[in-house]
Amino acid sequence: MTWNPFKKKTEEEPAQVAPDRAPGQGKGRPTPKRRQAEAANLRPIVPADRKAANKAAKAKMRAKQDAEYEAMQKGDIRNMPKTEQLPWRIYIRDYVDARRNVAEWFIPAALVLMVLSLTITSAFQNSPYSTYVSLAMFVLMYGYIIVACIDLWFMWRKLKVKLVEKYGERAVAKGMRSCSYACSRAMSMRRWRMPKPRTPKRGEWPK
Repeated sequence: MTWNPFKKKTEEEPAQVAPDRAPGQGKGRPTPKRRQAEAANLRPIVPADRKAANKAAKAKMRAKQDAEYEAMQKGDIRNMPKTEQLPWRIYIRDYVDARRNVAEWFIPAALVLMVLSLTITSAFQNSPYSTYVSLAMFVLMYGYIIVACIDLWFMWRKLKVKLVEKYGERAVAKGMRSCSYACSRAMSMRRWRMPKPRTPKRGEWPK
């Protein structure tokens, strides 16, 4: 029998045994039931059909816009856009609709002056008076614009005081854009305004 110097050392080494799992300690991985539950609760973040989802969203938005436009035509304040339901905007519309605004005839006046200018200029093309005719059309056009701007300034000056007295400074704050709202409404003809005027005739001032 041959002597092996490593034999004793090998025999003395205890066999490595896998450490026992403490009672109550998990396996470190989800159980099948838990995995199944998690899989069942998963929901796709992105819709399966993006085109169909976008089409449905656009159709919904279009239906909402059509309903709001119809409400503005009929004067149904409750179904108008939220900005049109503000109490001071309702007051602004009623105030502008009650007065005679010089600026509301701007588009018809501009078209008439343009046609007259072209007609008269072509008629007096070889005449020494053509320069005076062109100058007269120029003065009429810009004179009307100046008068319209002055009328808008007086309108807003009076309207601003009434809005502050009735609704406070918030109604005329910059973020509310009440001045531009009133001026843009005053610059459009009464029958073309949206929302439609609540009164059929001028002169019925808001209280």
